[in-house]
Formats: sequence, C-alpha cells, structure tokens
Amino acid sequence: MKKKLLAVLLTAAMVMGITACGGNGDGGSSAGSSGGGSAQVDTSELVTITYLTTNDRPSGEAEQRYLEMMEQLNAILEEKVNAHLDIYFLSWTDYLSNYNLLLASMDGTVDLVGTATDWLDAWPNAKNGAFLELSEEMLQTYAPKTWESVPAEHWDLCKYNGNIYLMPEDNYAQWTNHGFIYRLDWAKDAGLADGVKSWDDMTTYFKYVTDHKDELGINYAWDSDATQYGQMGGGWITSHSDYVSIDGINSGAMWGGKKGDLYTIYSPYMTDTDSLVEYAKMMKEWDEMGVWSTDVLNRGQNTNRDDFRVGLVAAEQHHTQTWTDLVSHTEANKIFDTDPDAEVGFFYFGEESKNVVALNITHGAMAVSAGSKNPERALMVYDLIRNDPDCYRLFNYGIQGVSWDLNDEGMRITPEGYNSDTDNINGITNYWWGRNDDLEIRDAQKNWDAIDKLYAEYDSLKIDYPYGQFVPDVENIKGNIENINTIYEKYMKQISYGKYSGTAEDIVAQFQAELKAAGIDDVTAELQKQINEVYGK
Repeated sequence: MKKKLLAVLLTAAMVMGITACGGNGDGGSSAGSSGGGSAQVDTSELVTITYLTTNDRPSGEAEQRYLEMMEQLNAILEEKVNAHLDIYFLSWTDYLSNYNLLLASMDGTVDLVGTATDWLDAWPNAKNGAFLELSEEMLQTYAPKTWESVPAEHWDLCKYNGNIYLMPEDNYAQWTNHGFIYRLDWAKDAGLADGVKSWDDMTTYFKYVTDHKDELGINYAWDSDATQYGQMGGGWITSHSDYVSIDGINSGAMWGGKKGDLYTIYSPYMTDTDSLVEYAKMMKEWDEMGVWSTDVLNRGQNTNRDDFRVGLVAAEQHHTQTWTDLVSHTEANKIFDTDPDAEVGFFYFGEESKNVVALNITHGAMAVSAGSKNPERALMVYDLIRNDPDCYRLFNYGIQGVSWDLNDEGMRITPEGYNSDTDNINGITNYWWGRNDDLEIRDAQKNWDAIDKLYAEYDSLKIDYPYGQFVPDVENIKGNIENINTIYEKYMKQISYGKYSGTAEDIVAQFQAELKAAGIDDVTAELQKQINEVYGK
C-alpha cells in the first residue's frame, strides 16, 4: 500500500512539476535533456543519486581513476538534470544476503538498484515492497528515451502483478550459455576437420590431447577444480533433449519444460535415466583417460583459464562471453604470440540438439528503491547513463585518452601506458543493468568475425526465455529444495568426474532414489500448480 501511494503521489507531483518555461536560468531542466521529451521538470535542487552495484570498492590508483571519471560524469549530470551520482559498492562477500538486507531497510541509502530476476532476487524484492512501482507516466516523463527504446512486450516482462518494477537490459547482445572452449587447431589434428560439434567429438579431442600431452606441452587436457559439475550435467541434458530450465529455483536448474510443451514441468534428472547413464559412462571414460587430475575432487582453486591462455591446458569450461575473450588476440592470450597456427573453438551445450535459449532480458535490470527520496531524479540519471553517449562512455569505459581511446577504424583501444589493474573503469562500475549496443564501441582486440558468426548461429536457433514472469513461491517446499541441492551436489560431482564406485546404472539409480526420498516429486507438483496459475495451463 505504501509503495502504491508513493507512485500516486509521484504522478501527481510530476504533473504539478511540469511547466512551460524554457532554459531561462531558473534552475529548471527538461526531461528532454535526458531523453528528448518536451516536458519541463523542476530540478532546482541539486541532489545526489546513489547507485547500488555488486563489487568491491576500488583502492589506490584504481580509486583515483574512478574518482576522476565520476568528477567528469557528475559535471554532465549536474548540467543536464542537476544531480550527482555516487556508487554504493556491495562487496561480493555474502553479497546476496547483504543485498536483500540493505533493500529491505528502505532507509534511503540507495536510489538506483542494479538487480536481476535470476541471480539477484529481483522478483522477491519487488514482492516484498523493496522496489518502487514505475507507472508508464513516470517512465515517459523521467526516463523518456528508455521508455521509447524498450518494446511494449519487454515492459510486460518487467511487471509483477501488472505493475512495472524493472528497466531491462534488453538492447545488449550477450550470451552466458556454457560449453567447452578448446584448441581448434589441435581438434583438426585429431581428425575433427570442422572442430568439436558433439560430446562424442569432445571425447575424440580429449583422447588425442591426452595421448599427445608431452608433444603438445600441456599439463592436463583440462585442469578442472571440480566446480563445473552443474554446468556439465545440465549441458549434457541440454545437448541431448529439448529441455528448457527454469532459472533461480536451485543451483542445478533441475526443473523446467520442453520446447514443445514449455508449461508441463518435469525434472530430467528423474525422467531421462538412460541419458544420465550414458553421461556417467562417458565421464568415467574421460576420468580413466586422464582428462583431469586424479585428485580433481580435492583440487581446490587453480589457474586453468590462465594456463589455457599460455597453452598449458587444452580446454576451459565456461560460457560464451569468456570464449569471446579467449578466441581473441588480446595481450593476455600468449598462445597466439608463441604459435601462429593457434586457433580457439567453442563447443556450446545444446549444439547437437539445436537447443539454445536466449538470456533473460532481466538477467540485468535497474530498479528504483522504494525508499528513494528522489525517485524521479533517479530515473532521469538512469536515462542519461543508458542513453547519453558522453555519460555512457564515461561510466562504462572511463576517460578517453586514459582508460580507452579510438583507432582509425573507430574501434576501442587502450592508450599507451594503460594499466588494467588501475585504469579499467568497466571493472569498477559494473554497469550490467542497461548496457546499450547503440552506444557500445567495439573492442579492437576482439575477433569479431568469429564472434559475429557464432552470434548469428545462436540468433537463428534461439527461443526467448519463456519463464520471465514466473515468481515461484518456495516457502512450503524450501526444505525439500535444500535437501535436493545437497543430494545433487553429492552425486553430480561423482558422476561428472567419473569418481563413483560400481556401474553407471548403479550410481544413477542411487541418485534418483535419494531425490525421490527428498520429495522431488512434491516439488515438481507444486511448481506445476504455480505455473498453471501464472500461464493459465
């Protein structure tokens, strides 16, 4: 009720604050300066808007670069909307618990809140009243460019109970689907002329590189630290079915639907028994051929990705965005300097089954805190950061000539003397809630031919994430889910690294029996009931 009243009062204040005067030195500033609208909004009082993001606050020279950037940014914000921006850095340590506690206080500490529906509890916070309802009138007046650029169907995906709470990052191409990054030149030597296109191909590749380990100069095919069991198991299922998982229920993404029947909920870990057995057998084969260390389950943190950059391992398991870096001739990727024939490929999970789901547009989104003392000005500042070229480049790249520059082709380069430890502004501001491809400047170091080719392939296959408005209520099944998580971790680690006793059939049967005893069928039934209510099945 409190937030509904606030939204009504804001709309009333918005109408009262709109005047017909122009820029005549009276302290007024038009909303058009942040987006092209014609209305005038009273901005006579200088206010500070605080933006909450997940990151550790910079120190030393990095902090100095950050403060220099903010000084220039705030000069623009003061001129256009008479506001300054400050960043509230929420440390990665226990970030989710601290994030939710801070938002629940609604004490005005923050105004703009970086959030996400799949990893930062956006919907639970909206449900609990931590975010301000954003009426169409408010968005049209205070964030006109954002309002105009987001399609109506995308605004619909930002609604909870019929009200808009989020501004989505819906005009930025990124893919976080996982797969194996590997040496394409070595795959060709293994007889895979087109590279790795299947899990069987991956087995062929691993067999080749483990057999030629000394010749290739590698320590392991893949020096895994055993934390990738979930991506591997889920990746196998995605590659061998048309399963589409629901984000955010548990770490294993163990429930979802099928592309042809999205709203009939099931868990492939209970139904796809033969496939799981086949997976367990293949992982045992990988273990026995020495793909990873014999003590992989106790390996702890390692430097596999850094080792890949210098040619000491043959694979890295991560998502597409990581591959876009490793496939490129960056300063860190020494393999291209030491081996002129080096190539880097990517086998993405789902490639065999053409099962690709686009990233949820609210994987990154911006909200306004219900406790904000200046929500209308917060929207105006956000509109500028998202849509104004000068603000966007400062906030994302830093000061031109210090943290970035342009080459003759209009691509982004690092200036002479650039130090990534101190000058990387993007790694400080963590603006993951409104990046805009219309204003992005391509990194000159990236292999855009390879990246554009893969992105085009994804675009030809993808379906949009179908569960964006599903907010599961897990209160009555929370205990079941926690127990299921424990069982999932216990068995999937053994299965995914071939470190189990007995047969593949035995370990899968034990896994499923414990899941059943933990109430997985009850969780599935409850999720089905809730899906029916949301999508009218």
